[in-house]
Amino acid sequence: MKKYRNLILSPHIDDEVLGCYTYLGPDSFVMYFGVENRENVSSEERLKELKKSVEKKKFGWQIENFPVNDYQGNQLITPLENCINIIRPDTILVPHPSYNQDHRAVYEAAMVALRPHDRNFFVRRVLVYEQPHTYLWPMNSFEPNFFVELDIEGKIALYELYNSQVRSHRSASLLRALAELRGNQSGKAYAEAYFCKRFIFDRYDG
Repeated sequence: MKKYRNLILSPHIDDEVLGCYTYLGPDSFVMYFGVENRENVSSEERLKELKKSVEKKKFGWQIENFPVNDYQGNQLITPLENCINIIRPDTILVPHPSYNQDHRAVYEAAMVALRPHDRNFFVRRVLVYEQPHTYLWPMNSFEPNFFVELDIEGKIALYELYNSQVRSHRSASLLRALAELRGNQSGKAYAEAYFCKRFIFDRYDG
């Protein structure tokens, strides 16, 4: 498999654009954990939306087959470790453990998979990303300490490719407002915010 600099853990299709737009691109690989059929949208339609996003941003991706809304953290660990060991990323992006049970399961599995270990690849940078619901209905505190300047128009345009997922509690206006808030915190017009869980500085880095 191609070497990617960034590995994004996305519990569902659309989490990657809501939380990690600034990292989406040819250097990133997105690991999705499941996709479901619902009354209002089929899994086939969700995949079509995803492929439009991939066509635009050119990131790598794969989808696991875990049951949405019933992820079990202990079942996610081995596939996640395998993915990390194959891709060997410099940076991994993990969802904040919010009220969403799937996000909590992915976060908890990631914390196990990313532990210092003599056989697993050691990822030097671990960032926890937020989403609108992290801010609207906080369950665990999110205190960002790492910010990336954001093209908010590009983020909204990509998000709108996921037409079935555009809803009021994660509307374009809300994305813009949150990005402006994070921009105000970081001296930019707009930004995405992360919590830096681990950052290993290499003296040979720039």
